[in-house]
Amino acid sequence: MQDQQISAEMTVLDIVSTFPESEAIFRSYDQQVGECICCQSLFETVQQVAEKYQLDLADLLTKLNQ
Repeated sequence: MQDQQISAEMTVLDIVSTFPESEAIFRSYDQQVGECICCQSLFETVQQVAEKYQLDLADLLTKLNQ
């Protein structure tokens, strides 16, 4: 398991490339937000994604860091 924590300042691309299993977490939100987060927001930070799609940032980070 990796020791690095995923932070709000990391981009979706950085997270998915470092932690491939995180793609499933982002995909789990696709239906809720109405589009593919990995397709549309690859270069945005987790914070920007949360703001753009009105997601709970703390909840998203918790799921990504599990």
